[in-house]
Amino acid sequence: MSKTILILNGPNLNMLGKRQPEIYGAATLGDVADMCQAAASAFDAEVVMRQSNHEGELIDWIQEAREGADAIVINAGAYSHTSIAILDALNMFHGPVIEVHVSNIHARETFRHHSYISLRANGVIVGCGVDGYRFAVQRAGSLLE
Repeated sequence: MSKTILILNGPNLNMLGKRQPEIYGAATLGDVADMCQAAASAFDAEVVMRQSNHEGELIDWIQEAREGADAIVINAGAYSHTSIAILDALNMFHGPVIEVHVSNIHARETFRHHSYISLRANGVIVGCGVDGYRFAVQRAGSLLE
């Protein structure tokens, strides 16, 4: 039976490929979705990619994932550094959670060095560009096997 990996993207990630390409690169979120699905196919998994600029919508999707997903890959963007509510929702999810950041948050502004998401994550991938998403899908897949 196929597994489902939910990939959640927070605020401004819809601008991937357009926003600060010197930090985030030229790949779009659509490019990332294609790359992740190719990686997931290696272990018979399906990827569902979603993006929202709204914290509550991300929380709703995490809650829905309790019934419809086996793993979550999340790049919560700036909410990583501020949202206890997203952490609380992730704590209710029983499968693997892998956190991704395209840039190296530890080499940026001090306020980006702490992530609430990391408190729940089974793994954290930072600073690998959009390849970090592929690495996260691969790690989620290995945790599901």
